[in-house]
Amino acid sequence: MSGSSFGKLFRVTTFGESHGSAIGAIVEGVSPNIALNESDIQKELDRRRPGQSSITTQRKESDTIEILSGVFEGKTTGAPIGLLIRNSDAKSTDYSKLKDVFRPGHADFTFYMKYGLRDWRGGGRSSGRETAMRVAAGAIAKKILSHHHVQIVAYTLAVAGIYAKKFDLTAIESNAVRCPDPDQAKLMIEKIEETRRNLDSLGGIVEAVVVGCPAGLGDPVFDKLSARLAAALMSIGTIKGVEIGEGFKVAQMRGSENNDIFYHDGQKIRTKTNHAGGILGGISTGEDIILRVAVKPASSIAQEQPTVDVSGNPTTVKVTGRHDPCICPRVVPVVEAMIALTILDCLLIQKAVNGSW
Repeated sequence: MSGSSFGKLFRVTTFGESHGSAIGAIVEGVSPNIALNESDIQKELDRRRPGQSSITTQRKESDTIEILSGVFEGKTTGAPIGLLIRNSDAKSTDYSKLKDVFRPGHADFTFYMKYGLRDWRGGGRSSGRETAMRVAAGAIAKKILSHHHVQIVAYTLAVAGIYAKKFDLTAIESNAVRCPDPDQAKLMIEKIEETRRNLDSLGGIVEAVVVGCPAGLGDPVFDKLSARLAAALMSIGTIKGVEIGEGFKVAQMRGSENNDIFYHDGQKIRTKTNHAGGILGGISTGEDIILRVAVKPASSIAQEQPTVDVSGNPTTVKVTGRHDPCICPRVVPVVEAMIALTILDCLLIQKAVNGSW
């Protein structure tokens, strides 16, 4: 299957299926002599793993990471890093009744049309379980970026029209929905639990901020940083939209309102506002990169829905098993990972261009 690799100089290839024996990744482009162990990766995976709370899927996977290669005596060797997570709680029988029908909102139909067959056990490669390896690879990228004072933080901005009103970043990991506003988080959780009782699901918005990204990343025309970030984030199955800076609001603004005015601040040139979200002409400005993604409602719901089978015959489907009523809390670390992979790759390209970070 093509399309399983991401990046140019910092390159990640993932493999494995949701209900296979394991999922894994090969990470290339990691410099030697970087301190790295399983705990560096595990702490990020623990943020994404299933079964974290009552508002996430109750599939019990520890998502224990194994480093198979590329690390010796606690340091990277410069060789490809092999990563593996063994699946331990896949219940394929939950999907046996779905093997010949197309679930609404899922990739069942499109996979079948592309390949002439599909892995009906939890969606195979189209399952959100694949994103665990993105988070694992992203953990390596985040550690390297931290050495260069680049930090990435994402959080749930909104669920079902309930928006965060306060932004206490220390509160993100203290509530089940990963919202920076504890009061609004309670309302979000109540709405998610109510929706789950009604056998339905909810979507939301995840916002991310990149702090410390230097100016000059990204290339004009086809490899704009904004284009690469959008592609990276849209490759996450549940994401249906991306906006950077003011995003779609710019359609209602005047140029005099939207333009960010430059000024000299000590040794740096900065902007008084950041409507552009840290990117101009597809190249980073040095200001915070701010973006948001639209997260669709989980497609697996227990309501009976009309559909067709593989022969085109009308039927109905009710998706049983263990599923997330809202994907926002668990997609937060995935969003951070894809941003980290993109930023680090662009940093390495920039280093090749002018010899500096």
